[in-house]
Amino acid sequence: MAFPVDLRRCQVLGLAGTGFLALGGETAGALPARELLAPSSPHAAVGLVGAYFGVVLLIAAWLLLGRLVRGTDPPAPRALLLVLAVWAAPLLIAPPLFSRDVYSYLAQGAMVDAHIDVYTHGPARLGGPLADEVAPLWQHTAAPYGPVFLALASALAGLTHGELPAGLLGMRLVALLGVALMAAALPRLARHCGADPAAALWLGVLNPLVLLHLVAGAHNDAIMLGLLGAGLVAALGRWPVLGAVLVTLAALVKAPAALGLVALVVLRMRAGHRPARAVLSTAAASAATTVAATAVAGTGYGWTGALDTPVSWHNWALTSLLGRATGALLERFGSDLAPLAVPAWHVLGLAVTAALVLAIWWRGHRRPVYALGLSLAAVAAFGPAIRPWYALWGLFLIAAAAPSASTRHRTAALTGVLALAVLPSGGPADTGQLVLAVSGGALAAVVLWQAHQTAQAPALGGRTA
Repeated sequence: MAFPVDLRRCQVLGLAGTGFLALGGETAGALPARELLAPSSPHAAVGLVGAYFGVVLLIAAWLLLGRLVRGTDPPAPRALLLVLAVWAAPLLIAPPLFSRDVYSYLAQGAMVDAHIDVYTHGPARLGGPLADEVAPLWQHTAAPYGPVFLALASALAGLTHGELPAGLLGMRLVALLGVALMAAALPRLARHCGADPAAALWLGVLNPLVLLHLVAGAHNDAIMLGLLGAGLVAALGRWPVLGAVLVTLAALVKAPAALGLVALVVLRMRAGHRPARAVLSTAAASAATTVAATAVAGTGYGWTGALDTPVSWHNWALTSLLGRATGALLERFGSDLAPLAVPAWHVLGLAVTAALVLAIWWRGHRRPVYALGLSLAAVAAFGPAIRPWYALWGLFLIAAAAPSASTRHRTAALTGVLALAVLPSGGPADTGQLVLAVSGGALAAVVLWQAHQTAQAPALGGRTA
């Protein structure tokens, strides 16, 4: 007999998962520097076990909810949004989780507010408590983000006067706004693509990566994806100029969203516009938005040169891994070319990405939303840096436009794996931390198995009788 499942059970199980995650994050999360505990601390160890216990419960709740969505009587999109709100609630008051990027956002916002050029200087130039929260690797690194996001961060810095708790809450609210835009756009995009809106919401917004990294981690990818989704909806609703404005604003948060402009051109051409007119009108709206947004933000155009911000040495992007392996091999043979291995692989990765994107649009121009999702997935996969939440760039749109159930299943499987890939502290893992994390996940698996057995027992007893 299958494990009995209904919407309320999914709500409760997912709430338990995010609740344990929030509690575990109190000692094992990406805490402010003055609150950080040593990884060997008993409190940090218990927190890490509890956090991974919660992550596995959340993944299980999401998978069970997926069974409901695929069933004969699936929940309505409104009911799924309520589930999202319930699951996200404990994370709103949790400390930052799975990354320390939010501290960099706050420091960069304070720099803009203080009229320090964030595209020339790193947070070390700001100094003070906010800069102290930024990881040493990024203390002297220029901001890689566009003027729209930096304007938001600057406004938040002015409102919170550099107070860390208020700043963290404000940045999380900005991320929640992005998630809300994603949730509003997905059903509309799914209907346009002939997909089930409920299935799109389940895969594109309720998936664990959104909760763990966009909500708990407060990443600015949320506002980028929200604006991108809103722009596509506007273009599909016959407001192409508004669509170009919104997609450009998304790109002025993080650059990969600029690929959305290609989708807008294709949509205009499919609506009967000549190619030259579609390209020129989209480019004109985008250029005007860029000039206006940059002027309002007051950051200048330094962001165009900050796109090559260096990546961390331990980054596990495919091209970085291959580059380090090649460099080590060249060093072993005494070659002077070893230092060039990583840059060479990064260039090759960019070339492969460009070729893939061209191939995707050549073959998939009749399905522009899906082609855009695949293009963003290629950028994330073959770029010089990758983090689990980068997978959301493509997943968000693939959820709305996937042509088959098997595509959704493979994407869901990838989501489950990536949800387990980063520690709550956001730092690299040692052997002891890996053991604790696996222990927390295994404990959750045991609890879920026991619940399954308990649920089966009455039915088996009834059959015997």
